[in-house]
Amino acid sequence: MLDHILLGTKDLDAGIAYVEQHTGARAAMGGVHPGRGTRNALLRLGERRYLEIIARDPQQAGTPDPYGLDSLATPRLVTWAAHVDGIERKAQQLRAAGIACDGPNAGSRTRPDGRVLKWRTLVLKESRGGVLPFFIEWGAETVHPSADAPGGCRLARFEAAAPDGEELARTFAALGLDAHVVKGEREELRAIIAGPRGELELGG
Repeated sequence: MLDHILLGTKDLDAGIAYVEQHTGARAAMGGVHPGRGTRNALLRLGERRYLEIIARDPQQAGTPDPYGLDSLATPRLVTWAAHVDGIERKAQQLRAAGIACDGPNAGSRTRPDGRVLKWRTLVLKESRGGVLPFFIEWGAETVHPSADAPGGCRLARFEAAAPDGEELARTFAALGLDAHVVKGEREELRAIIAGPRGELELGG
């Protein structure tokens, strides 16, 4: 169900260069999130999955910074998105299980070529600092971003770590997610992106 992983960075150009330096692949500009204060660049990681490099949009000063992007010294994974078909049904299932969530809420952005992408998201009230994902359902007329994002890379590994690994695994199961969970000193996401130049290890 992994749709995309979000690599937060203080400066988008620097984040693009960071990924290119380690993988040999250059992400393409995706667009701006109006009202949310961010903009992004995308890199395909496989069939219907991609890396979203996300940073603050200088043209949207004063907007909230939920991922703490302004304070990042180096790029880090800030959260991830799980694809779902029937997001209204998913919201009902979560609430019936006593899992608090916000949404579904509509979102959109305009690509540099003018094409508008539309989606709906379902956000957990408690995401454990981004280790737990948000859910996304793409609009019926929207081409998935991975379809024409620059390729050359693949997601070699993706996992969530936490001191209470077994409890985190149970939470993922309650969410209907088959995620790889390991025990770690702190809660974080970990990923390895393999590209033509080598592998890039990311943490969060």
